[in-house]
Amino acid sequence: MDWKDALSNLKDSGSLPVDDTPEISNDMQEETIQKTPLHVVIDNKGRKGKSATIIEGFTGSDDKLQELARNLKQKLGTGGSARNGEILIQGNRRDDIMKFLKELGYKVK
Repeated sequence: MDWKDALSNLKDSGSLPVDDTPEISNDMQEETIQKTPLHVVIDNKGRKGKSATIIEGFTGSDDKLQELARNLKQKLGTGGSARNGEILIQGNRRDDIMKFLKELGYKVK
């Protein structure tokens, strides 16, 4: 008897509960709820003339901020950082960032 047979026997006997409904964790609910819009601005001050795109107004946890920044950097293929509730992406990528954030369900200005 392999493990699949043993598992089906447990399900059939009723000793193993079967729950087909997927659970939505609080983390997933928090991720989609952003009450205030994110502001995407272009800035080049203090960067020796090079432009950077800054995303302001993120209200989630620092872990979620880091995760969003990582996803943006991977999607755009560029560098950047996240700190103090802001995400900094290198270069003038405002339109691309706004499109990506809207796809994720964030309100963007």
